[in-house]
Amino acid sequence: MRIERQSYVDKLEERRENGSVKIITGIRRCGKTYLLFDLYADRLRETGVPADRIIQVALDDDENAALRDPDKLREYIGSRLDGEGGMHYVMIDEVQYAITRKELADRDNPPRIYGVLNGLLRRGNVDVYVTGSNSKLLSSDVRTEFRGRGDEVRVRPLSFSEYLPAHGGTAEDAWLDYVAFGGLPHVLSFASDQGRADYLTALMDKVYIDDIVERNGLRGSTAIGNVVDVLASSVGSLTNPTNLANTFASRGMGSIDDKTVRAYIDYLKDAFLVEEVSRYDVKGRKYIGAQRKYYYEDLGLRNARLNFRQQEETHLMENALYNELVCRGCSVDVGVVEHVERNGDGNRRRKQLEIDFVCNMASRRYYIQSAFAIPDAEKMDQEQRSLVNTGDSFKKIIVVRNRVKPWHNDQGVLVVGLTDFLTDPTLIDG
Repeated sequence: MRIERQSYVDKLEERRENGSVKIITGIRRCGKTYLLFDLYADRLRETGVPADRIIQVALDDDENAALRDPDKLREYIGSRLDGEGGMHYVMIDEVQYAITRKELADRDNPPRIYGVLNGLLRRGNVDVYVTGSNSKLLSSDVRTEFRGRGDEVRVRPLSFSEYLPAHGGTAEDAWLDYVAFGGLPHVLSFASDQGRADYLTALMDKVYIDDIVERNGLRGSTAIGNVVDVLASSVGSLTNPTNLANTFASRGMGSIDDKTVRAYIDYLKDAFLVEEVSRYDVKGRKYIGAQRKYYYEDLGLRNARLNFRQQEETHLMENALYNELVCRGCSVDVGVVEHVERNGDGNRRRKQLEIDFVCNMASRRYYIQSAFAIPDAEKMDQEQRSLVNTGDSFKKIIVVRNRVKPWHNDQGVLVVGLTDFLTDPTLIDG
């Protein structure tokens, strides 16, 4: 099945021959290799690039195990470069395989593979692209080891708007499959729900968790697995490492201190499994507190970890909206609005109201609330109270599960249906 990920191909095309290493990051199996080796290579060929000037190396393939040695990789690529001076396009997949655990532990010297990549850039007739599944090794190094000559393109699992045409069913049927099995492209190749579930379960246990354990030198998968499980169960809920450590103790899951929990969360973030969202005081214009929210980058992996038991659509809908917003390039926080109201006895009290998402994109800001249903005026008042008390004129939106014709209520809040919101990026400016 060919899924055209046009926005990502366009991003690579915009960066073509810009003198930087194009670093394509994202969770494993999200389609980075397909994007680079197939879709983008096709784009290059369509523009006249000869096939022999597109050099592709998949380091996660055991047949290329010898090329995980940076010196041998340098020799191999050098042997593929002709002397005619034309541009060559070097594509290295899963480049973290060329970084040893010893190099990871050495804080004074960068991994040798970075020298290979910088050396290729200095040739002048080589355009370099790499993919990787660990943000610590790649994303953070864009600003350091490549000295301003690194350009990151973050790839995510399929958004709902990408998933829907590939699914081939109605928007409602596609949503039900998407919220259960997520957006990893290969999921769409299975004919049965059981096939999808088995694939995701094996992927979570045998690829993601095992890779985190090996990459970070952990003694086993039990403790990191407990962190994965608790975060999966608490999607959309405020928590922090101390709360999580207490949860482990109360559930009889062993003793893990908050510093260890913090380290494990960072490992999950490095592997692009989860994302951490901070709380932002809208009126005070500052970040507050130690509480955070955690969202899974792919809902199918989250559900697989919990054996597809805890599938409360309200929480999964919120997670899907978060994923959609970051796919669109938004910087997302959890909003807090302090509101003063009077009790029944006439006394004033301060109350913190929550906005699900404060989204910033360049000079624009949107406040977005996820509401599964709004059956009456009382529920509408509850959902929009934080929005109408921000004290500013930025766009305010409530996304509801059922399909409705977009409309503005008396408070100026835009109400839109979920699938329309996910498939039409222009709605938020309507």
